[in-house]
Amino acid sequence: MAMQVTTFTAAVLGLLLLVLSYRVSKVRMSARISMGDGDNPLLVERMRAQANLAEYAPMLLILMGLVEYGTGYSVALGVIGVVTIVARLAHAIGMGRPAPNNYRVAGTAGTW
Repeated sequence: MAMQVTTFTAAVLGLLLLVLSYRVSKVRMSARISMGDGDNPLLVERMRAQANLAEYAPMLLILMGLVEYGTGYSVALGVIGVVTIVARLAHAIGMGRPAPNNYRVAGTAGTW
């Protein structure tokens, strides 16, 4: 059974994780910080944006995959996938702005 919604959502979230990981690496290289955060606020912000996606995405994708495997495609599942993608992107953008901000709030709410 092709799980198109879960596969698409995983692919987009995987690309977002790749971008966020690159942003962490870029700061690490420029600041010469190989381990930890070096008390660098920009690195902490980028690490948290990356880690937050890595914390939430796997369980969400597992649950989506189980639902899609068990019931097949549904519009509701497609909406959940799109909302998740938009929410995780908004959260990543919001992490780079002073809290509280609408991007981070929307990202958190959309993930929940």
